[in-house]
Amino acid sequence: MTKGQLTRDAVLNQAARTASEVGLGGVTIGSLADSMHMSKSGLFAHFGSKENLQLATVRHSRDRFVDLVIRPALAAPRGEPRVRALFENWLEWDTSALPGGCLFVAAAAEFDDRAGAVRDELVRNQVDLAETIARIFRGGIAEGHFRPDADPEQFSFDLQCILLGFHQHSRLLGDPLAVQRASRALDALLLAVRS
Repeated sequence: MTKGQLTRDAVLNQAARTASEVGLGGVTIGSLADSMHMSKSGLFAHFGSKENLQLATVRHSRDRFVDLVIRPALAAPRGEPRVRALFENWLEWDTSALPGGCLFVAAAAEFDDRAGAVRDELVRNQVDLAETIARIFRGGIAEGHFRPDADPEQFSFDLQCILLGFHQHSRLLGDPLAVQRASRALDALLLAVRS
């Protein structure tokens, strides 16, 4: 990795941390340059605009999510073990990957009514995630873990609802039982779809 790539990676790690705490709107070239002890012109040379910086932050965070949540889950045996691995990795992501929790949850609320490239990128990521969950669930149907008539898209929706509920109870409400509640909700969801 070149020095420029290392610098860009460090900047995007800081941008993701900042965005998790104050939102993507708070990620600006000026504020990031200050926190990284870089010149604004040096940072501008890497990204060119605030929107490009935000897009790069979303893409960088997506890559980290894939590395920390999706890939390790895909290494688990197909079916229910893979669903559980995905769930556990996601809880870990939300509680420890970034200081403000899941950047994507915050960004979804921040950009849900805004047109533009950042929203489009967030939508693409969400669609990809929903399809990945459904594909993992289909693997569980093929393995005989889940009922053949179970709806993979509904399962994906329900699992995401559990994880969004966990985020709210954990981050906003400070519920010390958020992990246990989310785990019980997953158990109930899996019970409903098992063969």
